[in-house]
Amino acid sequence: MTTAGAWTRALITAAVVFVADQVAKQVAIDAVARGAREDFFLFLDLVNVRNSGVAFGALQNGGIIVGVVVGLALIALLVFFSRHATRPLTWLPVGLLLGGALGNAVDRIRIGAVVDYLKLPNWPAFNLADVAITVGVILLVVVIERNARDEHAAPSPA
Repeated sequence: MTTAGAWTRALITAAVVFVADQVAKQVAIDAVARGAREDFFLFLDLVNVRNSGVAFGALQNGGIIVGVVVGLALIALLVFFSRHATRPLTWLPVGLLLGGALGNAVDRIRIGAVVDYLKLPNWPAFNLADVAITVGVILLVVVIERNARDEHAAPSPA
């Protein structure tokens, strides 16, 4: 795949994640009063809470520290992708991570905290952007490891 093709796929993935996250957040805000909980599906409840920290409430009320940490992580991701965009499937986790980060960043800019709306028992509330970020991190590790293994196993040029 070309570098341009990889960037296109990553950006389309990011856009889909971002739009789906923002729509789901608005549906949850409209469906559930702030601070309330509604049964949704088996062990999954709909809630309407705000998170001023990062994943799972870490760095709660971290203010500028949260922005710096997220900004540095995104810069590192973009630098990595610019160097490895043509590696197979690298665009997918990068797109998931970018879309999730953008979805949560827009919340922080717009309302000062991230809207979380999904709740499992004994687990902090989360949202679709958080799911995309978590899956993106796992897939990025898998893709990096798989690509490294493939490169290591490839015969050396004579």
